[in-house]
Amino acid sequence: MAALGSSILQAGRLGVATALDLVLPRPCPGCGGPGPWCDGCAAALRGRPRRVRLPELVAAGDDARLPPTWALTRYTDPVRSAIVAGKEHGRRDLPAVLGEALGSGLLRLHRLGLLPEPIWLVPAPSRRAAARVRGGDPVTVMAGAAARFAAGRGHPAGVAPCLVTAGSARDSVGLDAAARAANLADRVRLLGRAAPPDGARVVVIDDVLTTGATTAAACRALRTAGVDVVAVLVIASVPGWIGTR
Repeated sequence: MAALGSSILQAGRLGVATALDLVLPRPCPGCGGPGPWCDGCAAALRGRPRRVRLPELVAAGDDARLPPTWALTRYTDPVRSAIVAGKEHGRRDLPAVLGEALGSGLLRLHRLGLLPEPIWLVPAPSRRAAARVRGGDPVTVMAGAAARFAAGRGHPAGVAPCLVTAGSARDSVGLDAAARAANLADRVRLLGRAAPPDGARVVVIDDVLTTGATTAAACRALRTAGVDVVAVLVIASVPGWIGTR
């Protein structure tokens, strides 16, 4: 009975939240206009993925072994505001919307012959404490939405949320490139029960690439477990592009 009462209470809260959204619709985080993510701001994510020029610290130590890394756009508004709103300000409707843009980017890379099928996505790791505070991991939600987008258009795709960050790792906010790399050294681990199937070729998914430390740590953990990482795809990157192609 207690469990039933809890379920009824949760359903009631969800109903209230839905009703409030109808009466007071959430604004677009990019421009403040009618939301949740207006067509004008969404256009920032409709371009083709661009190859990221990896930061010097990552390139110096691991560049020869990192896969091609792609981004849909630079980490500027309106996309920056959408990512921050979804991660830090309780806008749980936004990660799935951003994930669909990732799915479109995946299909464009596949059409160019740069990704295999089936497409297996591995979300970049996050600290469990941070995920609890946020009510879930936005990057995993993005990966799920991207896989559904691809599968819905006839391209088999799956998600393997197999990477975790040890509790001893600090929050990376405010850390410089060297400190981020040191913070994650040997602290990203693979959960065998959530790993992709044997022989899968995977794409690491993340929301933002800043210093590349998370990308490097994630790829290192996957390689150590014998997983073939063929690419990294992020919503936005702080570093610029390689060339103009």
